[in-house]
Amino acid sequence: MGCCSARCLLMFLCVLQLITALERQVFDFLGYQWAPILVNFLHVIGVILGLFGSIQYRPRYVALYITWTVLWVGWNIFVCCLYLDLGGLSKDSNYLSMGTSTQHTWWKENGPACDSSDLPASRWHVAESPALVSAVDVGCWLEYQYIEVLHSALQLLIALVGFVCACYLVSVFSDEDDTFDFIGGFDPFPVLHDNEKASHLFL
Repeated sequence: MGCCSARCLLMFLCVLQLITALERQVFDFLGYQWAPILVNFLHVIGVILGLFGSIQYRPRYVALYITWTVLWVGWNIFVCCLYLDLGGLSKDSNYLSMGTSTQHTWWKENGPACDSSDLPASRWHVAESPALVSAVDVGCWLEYQYIEVLHSALQLLIALVGFVCACYLVSVFSDEDDTFDFIGGFDPFPVLHDNEKASHLFL
């Protein structure tokens, strides 16, 4: 197969998935999101299997990658629905921290260009409970839930292209296995014919 083949494309997609998964894993660790940490770890294993299968022409490993990709797509759809409050899910729930803590995504407090500034003294005095109103996020470019949805959407896009490419690659590998011919591999009883020829020569 040439360098611009589906095999090379799948290898490129697997490397891209590894990079984006490791980036996502770092931010999930910072936010103590235990369920995504576990799923990202499994994703890295599945992608490595797909990468190894495409490099070594192993259709079984690529088939494992396909199976994992279906689960990965389902996970990312769940994360999108969770952060967009769809289907009875809520971004304020503790599903992603597996109920062990009330921690939320790291992006909630550290969004891009978010200014965490103290409230003015006049408003601080008027508030009934100053301890509850200590800081306000001003001027965020993008709210944290949309950042998480964009992360999942990127993973979905790469996974869907990888799924199609891997399915095509498995069919190509299977066709190559079917058409492969050993020396005299499809001749019926090749050893018997050689013995007959040798016995005729001997006589």
